[in-house]
Amino acid sequence: MLSDLLTELPGRVITDPDVMAAYSRDQCGAAESGTAAAVVLARSTEDVQAVLRIASRHRVPVVTRGTGTGLAGAANAIDGCIVLSLAAMAEILEIDPLNRTARVQAGVVNGDLDAAARRHGLFYAPDPGSRAISSIGGNLATNAGGMCCARYGVTRDHALQLTVVLPTGAVTTIGATTRKDVCGLALVPLVVGSEGTLCVITEATVRLTRLPPARATAVATFASTATAVHFVAESLHEPAAAELMDRVTVRAVNRMTGMGLDEDAGATLIVQLDSADPDRSVAACVAAAQRQGALDTFWTVDADEGAMFMEARRAALPALEQLGSVLLDDVCVPLTRLAEMQQRIDAIAERCEVTIGTFGHAADGNLHPTVVYDPAEPGASDRARQAFDEILRAALALGGTVTGEHGIGSLKTAFVGDQLDPVGRELMHRVKAAFDPDGILNPGRAY
Repeated sequence: MLSDLLTELPGRVITDPDVMAAYSRDQCGAAESGTAAAVVLARSTEDVQAVLRIASRHRVPVVTRGTGTGLAGAANAIDGCIVLSLAAMAEILEIDPLNRTARVQAGVVNGDLDAAARRHGLFYAPDPGSRAISSIGGNLATNAGGMCCARYGVTRDHALQLTVVLPTGAVTTIGATTRKDVCGLALVPLVVGSEGTLCVITEATVRLTRLPPARATAVATFASTATAVHFVAESLHEPAAAELMDRVTVRAVNRMTGMGLDEDAGATLIVQLDSADPDRSVAACVAAAQRQGALDTFWTVDADEGAMFMEARRAALPALEQLGSVLLDDVCVPLTRLAEMQQRIDAIAERCEVTIGTFGHAADGNLHPTVVYDPAEPGASDRARQAFDEILRAALALGGTVTGEHGIGSLKTAFVGDQLDPVGRELMHRVKAAFDPDGILNPGRAY
């Protein structure tokens, strides 16, 4: 296998163990990773075809990765596998302002695509917290969400057409660049979110959106996170964003950034509204927050001030990581159960004697409770894992899901059977077998 790779892909194959270590895992420290046989730095769809032909011939597993920002271990190496990196495939091939689409290679960074689109009065709406460093291919593989999902949708809602390579090395294009298409089965929604288990996405045509006329930002503090999420469920209708940080998270963000956010409140909520009349829209939002018990409110229609508050929210995970080791959850529940979910998280933190900082996308019910612990403390790792698992069970008990946007990866495979019934899961396995009969693409992951 290695000889074939070196022959067919000269200058693209890494076998040095020290160098390969940098490609062995994503950002999920809690998920196990193995030792790859080789890393291939693909530069084209043809390179990907060559890798998969060789892997199929030798029955060697392939783990595809983008920029390595995943949070569930889906891109972690498997012993003896080929790690296929698409990070070098980073060209924006076309932006079509009239049709409001962009055609990009899989390694293009989300934020780079958005910046390019903005030069045409457009933007790329899916905006995960890692948009400055995560790739479009990785976003597609996990159906990444982000802060603007409640209004603009997740990655799947913006994927029109994909170029994909099957395990045999065959290449095909699925989907269409048109706004409507009902010819054959809808394969694009199936592939998006499949975590590299069905095929390898090398190119994508995605939907772009016109920039809104104006964006206003409101910041409100509440006595508790439950009160804050109750306000979101009761009073907000499709905001551009409604981002939540609890007291633990706010204190961590202040410690890292010195931003001076209110540390006495139980929760801080940052709401952004896209509107032709931003002053009126944000004034109504603030008034509703005050009626719902907000302790303090602030609003602005200044874009730079609004961006500053959103950067505070983007700093949440890095700030919590500075406090210790973390286990990052990614649960999503119906909006009507969001306040109860937060109450259960608080109870779990107390029962397991751990620190949990909660932040997330309150407008679509997606929370990221983050368990912070010191692995050197006796029993701390076990208590952290217990809390992590109990949060997942609580989400399921409330009619939610164990992953809203990060994916199952290798981190949460034990909980797939708790959410999916045996018939549905077997159907997924049969779909997997149709795409990948030898089971070489990211085996054992996702479902």
